[in-house]
Amino acid sequence: MKHQLIVTFLGANRTGILSQVANLASAYNCNILDSRQAIYGEDFSLTMILEGSLNSITKMECELPHLCLKLELLSMMKRTRHHNKQHLERLADMSFFGTGAVERTAEIMAFCASKDIRITAFRQHNKDTDNVKCKMIASLPSGISFDELSTDYMKLLEEFELSGHIEEKT
Repeated sequence: MKHQLIVTFLGANRTGILSQVANLASAYNCNILDSRQAIYGEDFSLTMILEGSLNSITKMECELPHLCLKLELLSMMKRTRHHNKQHLERLADMSFFGTGAVERTAEIMAFCASKDIRITAFRQHNKDTDNVKCKMIASLPSGISFDELSTDYMKLLEEFELSGHIEEKT
C-alpha cells in the first residue's frame, strides 16, 4: 500500500533547495506526486506531496527535519492519502472589488466551490478599509460552460453590489 506525506518548506530563497529535497526523496524511494513553489521577496514557500511505502515515508519524516536544519528551513508535515492530480487545463482570471468585498469573500468562494471551481491563487489588495480588490486564478472543471459561469458570476457580483471580471485563459 502506498502512503503519502504533504510537506511544506519555508525559508530564504536559495538555489538548490528543491534538488536536495528531491535527492532525499529519491534516496528513500519516494515519488514526488506534485509540488508548488512561490517566491515572496527574498523568501520562498515549497509544498509537495510525497508517496512511498510505509517504511519510505517514515524515513522521510525522520530525515526531513535534519535537512531543514542544515538548510535553515521551517517545515511542516502531514500524512494524507488518495491524492488526485490537479488538472489545470482550463484556467480563468477572476476578480471582485468594491465596498464590502471582504464581507462577501466567503460567499464568493462558496459559489466557486458549488461549481467545482478550485482557486489556485488568491490575492487581496486593501485600497482603504472599505474598498478591497481580490484577484484569483481558478481551475475550471472540464464540463462547465464558460458563458454560463461568466453570466452567473457577474450576476452574483451585481447582487453584492461589487464590480469584477472573469476571463478564461487560453
